[in-house]
Amino acid sequence: MKFTKMQGTGNDFIIIEDLCGKLEDKQGKIAVKLCDRHFGVGADGILYAKKSDMADIKMVIVNSDGSEASMCGNGIRCFAKYVFENKLVKNSDIIRIETGDGIKEAKLNIKDGKVDNVTINMGKPSFNPKDIPANSDKEIINKGVSIGNKKYFLNSVFMGVPHTVVFEKMQDVDISDGSKIEKLDLFPQNTNVNFCEVINKGEIHVRTWERGAGATFACGTGCCASVAVANRLQYVGKKVNVKVPGGKLYIEINDNGIFMTGPCEVSFKGEADI
Repeated sequence: MKFTKMQGTGNDFIIIEDLCGKLEDKQGKIAVKLCDRHFGVGADGILYAKKSDMADIKMVIVNSDGSEASMCGNGIRCFAKYVFENKLVKNSDIIRIETGDGIKEAKLNIKDGKVDNVTINMGKPSFNPKDIPANSDKEIINKGVSIGNKKYFLNSVFMGVPHTVVFEKMQDVDISDGSKIEKLDLFPQNTNVNFCEVINKGEIHVRTWERGAGATFACGTGCCASVAVANRLQYVGKKVNVKVPGGKLYIEINDNGIFMTGPCEVSFKGEADI
């Protein structure tokens, strides 16, 4: 099986073409095997390229633990670059991609025939607990919980997938606490956890614990969720640079949704026995 390894701000993925739909029964097992960083290729997840009846192409995301995700911000930028450069879609700088969170539009910045970076319309955030979903009858804003000997204040939002944002100084962050927040009874489908430090009105730093993957170098939906929450609390404006361990993303909020711009690169290509 041929594959391409890609990364966006350090969030890494294996991309596999399955235009005939032959791998659907094996997707989770393949992800667990190939994403293992000691016995496989190593990645945060697999992105399967499939045919779509409603968009230019379909992206199916499977996390490193074999679970499926509806959306991935860094992943979709890598995916857009891959399908354009491998001619799986028409030659256009706009690609419509079907995801588990609906159709997302990718705007490609192309230089010398190659995709340099990608802007994605990530849609609008929802603070409704039914959308997240969360076991709460009101919005989760600055909700205090105790994890071990430490108290955290949670802010939860649906940004294609469930996200919870905690405002902390980076020097005080224990990323492993994300695993405990992820599985709180408050979240019936678990939640991604973003530790966010506000630097100023136009810059934040974020570290993410992803459900199904653990600590990652970056999370695109998590960065968008962090900006959405920080803007809601008036900590930042509508144009924000987000620094993550793997690099930087630019997030902009407007009336049409949240737009994320960032890099996407090919790491290497290879073949694997499945």
